[in-house]
This record gives sequence, structure tokens and C-alpha cells, in this order.
Amino acid sequence: MPSPTSRPVSAPASFWGHLGWQDIKQRYRRSVIGPFWITISQAVIALGLGLLYSQLFKVPVEVFLPYISTGFIIWGFISGCLSEGMETFIANEGLIKQLPAPLSVYVLRTVWRQTLLLAHNMIVYVAVLIIFFNALSKPYSVSNGVCVPDGICHPGLSWTILLAIPGFILLALNAGWVTLLFGIISTRFRDIPQVVNSLIQLLFYGTPIVWPVDQLLAGGQRSGISWILPIVKANPLYHFMQVIRAPLLGQDFSPENWIVVGAITVVGWALALVAMRNYRARVSYWV
Repeated sequence: MPSPTSRPVSAPASFWGHLGWQDIKQRYRRSVIGPFWITISQAVIALGLGLLYSQLFKVPVEVFLPYISTGFIIWGFISGCLSEGMETFIANEGLIKQLPAPLSVYVLRTVWRQTLLLAHNMIVYVAVLIIFFNALSKPYSVSNGVCVPDGICHPGLSWTILLAIPGFILLALNAGWVTLLFGIISTRFRDIPQVVNSLIQLLFYGTPIVWPVDQLLAGGQRSGISWILPIVKANPLYHFMQVIRAPLLGQDFSPENWIVVGAITVVGWALALVAMRNYRARVSYWV
């Protein structure tokens, strides 16, 4: 075990990148199509729920299927970083005790692994985009007037699709501080992962992934549930979903989503850096 006062050695980017690739290879070793099993699973679930819920919510399937597909893809990255991020240092116990590398190596390893899985799942989005490109390229709105009465809510695909790139960068940055902060806390208090894992399912249903948030903005018969909208907007995961999903689907641009995500990024990293400065040397003993 390294001494708490030992100076960590610097690790090149190729090190944590190699570890992330190895995680994927080990998980799907001897499998014919490897991590594409996750892609197939995502596609089947999105297709089944998309066809069902589009009828329940009275939303055109060519609009709702891309919505739920991208929702599952982004949620897979978020939930993966949450669940595996808390176990980051515990899972790397052997390396931590034998190799005095910075804690950031194991954080980057986890985020990179989830990024690789996200890249595989984006194949589903590309397929959906090709199939429903004409529908997504046209301005559309949900019945009963969404966003603006009798107006157009979502302008359709345009150059704003490029905003998904900085949106994902912000999401990855937040995945970094979540992994670092919760990884340190979970290493000290082993009950935290169990508590958070039990809440992930609740967060899934409380975030507009399988149900369209447009339904809360619609008028007519649904105006009575408009009070739920402030609760939805108080959910940080809603804003993280929108900074990526809205550009990918040609939905309207909302500065509010970016402001909230940016503020969370700054505050989150401030807390994570404080925790790392104060407890970095203790992680090797806690694991």
C-alpha cells in the first residue's frame, strides 16, 4: 500500500484510455458482436415503448420514437456514470494500492468507458435519424397548442444539431465531478451506493424520458396538470437531457437548460475538488 504522503506519479492519457478499452473488451470477451448487444437492447426497448407510448400519449410515432430513443441513449450514459462512478475507487482497489497514480485516472477511466458505450448506442440514433429525417426536419407541434397556442413549438433539424457536441462535453464534465465526489464518499460510506442505486429507478420515471414534456405544456384538457412543470424543471437531469436531446431532435432552444447545467458544473467541480484536496490521501486506506 502506498504511503498517504507518497507523491502520485503522472499518468498519460493513453493509460486511462487503455484501461477503458480493456474494460469493454473484458466485459464482452468471447461474444460475437460484443458491446453491440447493448445497442440491440436499446433499439428493441425504444422501438417497443415508442410504438406503445406514442399511442397512449397521442403523439405521432415519427416524432415520439426519436424522442424516446435519444432519451434512452442519454439516460444510459447518465445512469452508468452514477452507478459505476460510486464504485470507481472500490473497483480499482488493486491498482490504487499498488500504483500511486492520481485519482483522476480512475475517474477518467469510468467516464471514458461510459463514453464508449454511448458511442455504440448512438448507432440507434443514426438509424432513427435516417428513417425519420423528413419528419424531424419539418417544424412540428403537439395537438392542443404546445409552447405557443396554435404555433410551432419545435423548428426542426438545422445547424443547431451541432449544439449537441458542447452539450455532451458539459455532460461529461459533470460525470467527472459526480464520479470523483461520490466515489470518495462511497469509498468511506459503503451504504451510499445502495441508496443511490435504489433512487436511480425513481429518477428515471421522474425525468421526461419515456413521457414527453410537451404534454405538460399543452393546453385544452391537459391544462390542469401544468403545475407539474415547475417540478420537472427543478429536476437537474431534465436540463442535462435537454442540452443534448433538443439539438438532436430539432427542438426549440432553451437558454434556461444551458444556464442550469453550467451552474451545476461549476458548483459540482468546486465541491469535488474540495473533497479531493481533503480526502485524497485517505482513499487508499478506505478501499
